[in-house]
Amino acid sequence: MIPVLLILIPVITGLIAFFLPGEKAPKIWTLLSAIVTLGVAVAGVYSHRAAELNFDESWIPMLGARFSLSMDGMAKMLCLLTAASFPLVFGATYRNDYPKPGNFYGLMLLLQAGLMGVFLASDCLLFYFFWELALIPAYFLCSAWGGERRIAVTFKFFVYTFLGSLLMLVAILYIYFRTPDQSFALESFYNVQLTAKEQGWLFWAFFIAFAIKMPVFPFHTWQPDTYEQAPTAVTAILSGVMVKMGLYAVIRWLLPVFPEAVAHFDHCVIWLAVAGIIYASLIAIRQDDIKRLIAYSSIAHIGLMAAAIFASHKAGGEIGLQGVMIQMFNHGVNVIGLWIVVDAIEQQLGSRKFSELGGLAQRAPGLAILFVIMAFANIALPLTNAFVGEFMMFNGLFRFSFAAAAVAGISIILAAVYTLGMVQKVFYGNTVPRTENAVDSDLSVKLMLAILAVVIIGLGVYPQPMIQLTNDAVEAVITKFHSI
Repeated sequence: MIPVLLILIPVITGLIAFFLPGEKAPKIWTLLSAIVTLGVAVAGVYSHRAAELNFDESWIPMLGARFSLSMDGMAKMLCLLTAASFPLVFGATYRNDYPKPGNFYGLMLLLQAGLMGVFLASDCLLFYFFWELALIPAYFLCSAWGGERRIAVTFKFFVYTFLGSLLMLVAILYIYFRTPDQSFALESFYNVQLTAKEQGWLFWAFFIAFAIKMPVFPFHTWQPDTYEQAPTAVTAILSGVMVKMGLYAVIRWLLPVFPEAVAHFDHCVIWLAVAGIIYASLIAIRQDDIKRLIAYSSIAHIGLMAAAIFASHKAGGEIGLQGVMIQMFNHGVNVIGLWIVVDAIEQQLGSRKFSELGGLAQRAPGLAILFVIMAFANIALPLTNAFVGEFMMFNGLFRFSFAAAAVAGISIILAAVYTLGMVQKVFYGNTVPRTENAVDSDLSVKLMLAILAVVIIGLGVYPQPMIQLTNDAVEAVITKFHSI
């Protein structure tokens, strides 16, 4: 019942939140809901009983679709990330005021339910249902509570993701009719017999949908604008958790279902990802807005994960896939920490532009120390959580192609340039009129950042628990490739 609770709790509490009056009641209610969901997710991580981690009931009998949920190591890790992200974001932005707070927090909880469903579904139609369910609240959150250009930007985001979803739906229906038992079950999709030609076009239909969601170059253009215009709390969830939907879907659905097509198109996808890594890193250096810099930084990090995934089926490449598994969690932790700092700065000073900031460490030393830890994790400094995952991903990519690993490796230098440049421009140097009277952040913000800092250093020193948690998923994917 644990997978069901992870979806039901945010759905029910989210619907109730729409009807709660005032400003405080929805905040307290959603924070409590998120904490309870986190408790259930932690219970799931430590549970090893199949009866508690799986749920399977008939959903649409005439189509053979089932409400089938399963919680293996990869699902545990991503559900834990999703469950932990929401209370951290709610706690850090507790003092933020939103028009119609009941609607805002209700949609946030529905978004959480959609994300949980994507990571837990083991029926492809159910997976598609939750994939779309996660998109709808994200659309309304961005379009109703975003910045001045929110309508145009959100429309672009919607069109991108909707077109990708349509392609995926066509591919899902085609595979469904090719399964011997007319089923959407994960195992039926894994065992369906497809010709090389069929795998080719089905691969691209799925891949484009997933590449838009990650996003990977050249399907990324919606991302910087959406991150910039969305409320920072929503941006934190989009970049910390929602982009993992694409990476997760590639590992869970694309690689095992189309192994021959993956082996045929791997060079093409890897070089697209590597091009995106360098392109996004160079663009990040030129930004004057903290949000846009972090957005382009995220594209570079996701690009490296995508490249490592497609390099994983070659001999020795499984180390790269293992790196991706733990990096999905670590990237979520790190980028949410960065967004919390951005929100704290914007709420107090009313600006995110480097040209209008400076010397903030003199006025907010606590925030500066915590931000530097987040920045070090963003550049994968040793003893931070990102170091181990990034090292493993480069190791896997190097075994696939020395040239691709060498070009992607340039991003390590570029990441240090734009990340440390951001720290220098915002927190050091002389204060400016806007930061002259700044004060340190609230206790709630520093508490949430301190929790993230402990996780960053803890997993940087001892990453083995996260590696063990996801090891079964890595073995399953690699075994599938070796069986063709």
